[in-house]
Amino acid sequence: MRVLTCIKRVPAPGARILVTEDGLAVDAAHLAFTISPHEECAVEEAVRITEAHGGSSHAVAVGPSEAEEQLRYAVSIGVDGASLVETDGSDWDPVRTARALRDAVDALEADGGVFDLILVGNESADAGGYQVGVRLAHSLGRPMVNGAKGIEVGAGEATVHRPVDAGAEVYRIPLPAVVGVREGINLPRYPTLKGRLASKKAEIGRIDSRPEPGGQRLVRLEQPVEKVEETVVLGSGPDAAPALVDVLAELGVL
Repeated sequence: MRVLTCIKRVPAPGARILVTEDGLAVDAAHLAFTISPHEECAVEEAVRITEAHGGSSHAVAVGPSEAEEQLRYAVSIGVDGASLVETDGSDWDPVRTARALRDAVDALEADGGVFDLILVGNESADAGGYQVGVRLAHSLGRPMVNGAKGIEVGAGEATVHRPVDAGAEVYRIPLPAVVGVREGINLPRYPTLKGRLASKKAEIGRIDSRPEPGGQRLVRLEQPVEKVEETVVLGSGPDAAPALVDVLAELGVL
């Protein structure tokens, strides 16, 4: 098996996101970054598949030079190699990103052979557009299933399980194929000390790609109104009982 995972550098989930004054970018001055959670599970799934069936796994990212940090993290948990399509740091539209990933796939496959599986995140944690994986699969002419919560690899095909409101859908798709992975398909492992040391020495390949932008254009980012919640301490011990009764009465419970 030869497996490729596409990852993205995104702000750490739960971080307070601020927008620049012109409204055209996220102010990253005080942000920590990580792999998008769906894609972290995709990396773990790639490692598990190659551990079970043999072969190799590779990770690729489209982003600034700082995205090396996320690629090295992928290496630290077991991915065999990593490559970066370096950008100027601006957030590319999904059409342009998919074109860059297509260039990366072409370059990597020309060097090492066709990938049996290309794993992507169901959607990125920041943009949440659900487009890049589908566009990549379409450009490659390969079948694609998104929203996967289970992948079983057999002889020349993959069985993909996807939960839906009424239960689950099961797809059997011929390889090579593209699969969009959802968080929860597995529990990603923590890097070992040996893995971290190996990732520091790993060579991150560079793939040159300068695709034309697509038709989508960022107009403006808007900061949502922050909700402020207050906690009122009613007291402690028996002295708090009257105040608690008053609150329950206001809520109509009593």
